[in-house]
Amino acid sequence: MARGINKVILVGNLGNDPETKYTQAGMAITTLSVATTTSRKDKEGNFQEKTEWHRVKLFGKTAEVAAEYLKKGRQVYIEGRIEYGSYEKDGVKHYTTDILCDDMQMLGGGGEGRAEPRSDAPARSARPQRQEPSPRRDAPAARPAPMDDFADDDIPF
Repeated sequence: MARGINKVILVGNLGNDPETKYTQAGMAITTLSVATTTSRKDKEGNFQEKTEWHRVKLFGKTAEVAAEYLKKGRQVYIEGRIEYGSYEKDGVKHYTTDILCDDMQMLGGGGEGRAEPRSDAPARSARPQRQEPSPRRDAPAARPAPMDDFADDDIPF
């Protein structure tokens, strides 16, 4: 086996609202702070909880969706890979650990159980509409398809 596996799966809650920045090329980069909590029994039989905080980075369309729909406290599923880095500031070396997100799914309810856009989220451009093929001139006009039949990729998340 020549390659290794670098896979992270997190299910946790956002510790704050997403922070989004844009590259010079216009690509969105959103940073999330995700908390995961585990519990175990100690020697006396009491449950002990431990919370770990994870810095998650999302890119492109996923970053835009996260910026618009996620907010502090929301439960989220993250799948990605871990990346370690370092930088020097004022002569002191600092180390970073980031989760680079490949897949994100919103879990649980958003506020009242609906995923609604955040009012303070930056406006995003309208999704391009799928172009239907124009009917041939000699073909009879087709009836529109029922609205309850749609593809999963019509959903923005």
